[in-house]
Amino acid sequence: MYNQLTRKDIEEMEAEIEERKLVIRPKLLESVKEARAQGDLSENFEYYAAKREKNKNESRIRFLERMIKTAEVIPDESMEDEVGMNNIVEVEFEEDGAIEKYKIVTTMRGNSLAGLVSVESPIGKALMGHKAGERIYVEVNAGYGYYLKIRSIEKTKDDGNDKIRSF
Repeated sequence: MYNQLTRKDIEEMEAEIEERKLVIRPKLLESVKEARAQGDLSENFEYYAAKREKNKNESRIRFLERMIKTAEVIPDESMEDEVGMNNIVEVEFEEDGAIEKYKIVTTMRGNSLAGLVSVESPIGKALMGHKAGERIYVEVNAGYGYYLKIRSIEKTKDDGNDKIRSF
């Protein structure tokens, strides 16, 4: 399965890779060299900590490169009156009348605790392409789902500020 990413997501990931390769990697390599120079490696905690940080950085670089390589690039524009990427959607759940706001984002930025709903999640899939005032069914699995009503749609630009709730 390919991850759905916008062009901006890919650009941000490429910038992070560059930062990790050109700035962070040399610092971590220097830390490993300094720790190694302290002598006996069998009891050198600083050496093992430096190696662990270096390996975490390399692992993150590989992860980001793999994400970019296998990404399905999706558009981040939508029709003026329908739910699309980076839109903030206010919904009302029919079963209890609760009102929630969600921002539709890509999988890489999804964080349900902060109100960031992935376009690949059940609620994200259900909301995409619908208009304010519509009643939609969100299928969670084959045996369960629920109805909600779209109260409003707020068009936003992808400015990287993905926090819509403060916890």
